[in-house]
Amino acid sequence: MSLNPPITDWPGRRVWIVGASTGIGRALAERLHALGARVAVSARSAPALQAFAAAHPGTLALPLDATDREAMRQAQAQIAQAFGGLDVAVYCAGVYTPTSAADFDLDEALRQTQINYTGALVMLDAVLPGLIAQRGGHISLVSSVSGYRGLPRALAYGPTKAALINLAESMWFDLTDRGIGVSVICPGYVDTPATRQNTYRMPALISAEEAAGHIIEGWRRGRFHLHFPKRFTGWLKLIRHLGDRAYFKVVRRATGL
Repeated sequence: MSLNPPITDWPGRRVWIVGASTGIGRALAERLHALGARVAVSARSAPALQAFAAAHPGTLALPLDATDREAMRQAQAQIAQAFGGLDVAVYCAGVYTPTSAADFDLDEALRQTQINYTGALVMLDAVLPGLIAQRGGHISLVSSVSGYRGLPRALAYGPTKAALINLAESMWFDLTDRGIGVSVICPGYVDTPATRQNTYRMPALISAEEAAGHIIEGWRRGRFHLHFPKRFTGWLKLIRHLGDRAYFKVVRRATGL
């Protein structure tokens, strides 16, 4: 049973992706543009966005810092003026640096919190009034399987992704009766600049292009929780229901940490 209105047609659909300069966000923007969507892309890197727009005619490039509420509101106004409204808003901005309690860095923890989570709230501030007024649209937050339960070396990153899952669940209750779809995206390992920092073998690693395909298929099916590749994420979904002692034992054995 679908938890959201399925998105089955893309020609003319108006999409805003925040965090579209690299990785999953860029691959998703590229795929949606190819499907006929009208795409607006945002990130901090103006040259990357401008290069994307030059290669994908009709794209609206809106460089911004995701934590800047005024910049986000101005970008939303530009999209409304250029596209006549908004149908799908995707928060894909994020940073990742491995951290642990043994070398805790408050500044780094706050940086990841601001970009990974607070930025999503800033986007919601910009897009919710319009979506609620039109009684339609879709909001999608890119979280991670790291948000399911605590993991080693994820002291700063994991909690921000857990917060996005909770945020999406709360929004679904508030928005579903208003005709607005909400989904949370929890990828496993995807080949991006962030994951290339990892020094260990990443099981079931997929490309950003493959991740974009999974996301679009999840929207087509009206899914709330999009996770992939299932040969890896299905296992993580299962072990998160273990008791604490068993969970800690399994993760320690799997990671060696």
